[in-house]
Amino acid sequence: MKIDGTAALVAGGASGLGEATARALAAAGASVVIADLNAEKGEALAAELGAGASFVEADVTDEAAIASAVERAAAIEGGLRVSVCCAGIGWAERVAGKGGPHNVEFFSNVVKVNLIGTFNVLRLAAAAMSENEPDEGDERGVCVNTASIAAFDGQIGQIAYSASKGGIVGMTLPAARDMSSRGVRVVTIAPGLFDTPLLAALPEEAREALGAGIPFPSRLGRPAEYAQLVEQIVVNPMLNGETIRLDGALRMPPR
Repeated sequence: MKIDGTAALVAGGASGLGEATARALAAAGASVVIADLNAEKGEALAAELGAGASFVEADVTDEAAIASAVERAAAIEGGLRVSVCCAGIGWAERVAGKGGPHNVEFFSNVVKVNLIGTFNVLRLAAAAMSENEPDEGDERGVCVNTASIAAFDGQIGQIAYSASKGGIVGMTLPAARDMSSRGVRVVTIAPGLFDTPLLAALPEEAREALGAGIPFPSRLGRPAEYAQLVEQIVVNPMLNGETIRLDGALRMPPR
């Protein structure tokens, strides 16, 4: 799938992995629609990227808001061909502890945003892509979802986050099979420890210690490296139905 001359939707695109992806896709020639709750950052990024970029304020769990973002991208010349979902939240709590059992409302909210939100973006983008004219390789679009190595190596206190990200991994293959007859590919990236706004709040010493625990390269991942993998997924037609760990060979310990 060619990136140049197409439209791309990046959910959670105002910061972190999503921002890097929006920048990379725009640099590759795509018209990028940034969907995010942070209007200030999203509008600033769209303005920086230029006339080919736009911003839609949207919660990934809001069907109408995401439908509006998809419609905007689909109306761009070339059609919506690339969808990337980077939106997500976290919550740290054990199944049960001194304070009692895990708060079920918090668990539900993490699953709602991370898993159901990702599915909402996926289903609406895939439906729009199904209406595209196929390219020379019979492709109509590519959907990239974001899981985490916590889906495989969930640590103490990550029960909600791991469950939500594991669900994204679990739906990747059936989604790719569902969409195969329409020429729409579905791939998931499972990042390890990346230098995102979440980790930026930590002291530099703590950030360096986290990076040192990664086999190689022994540093935090860079958002641009996530974005680079998104580009490679889009242009390589044989990448489909798979979850790719992007983690420098890191396997997380229990704590």
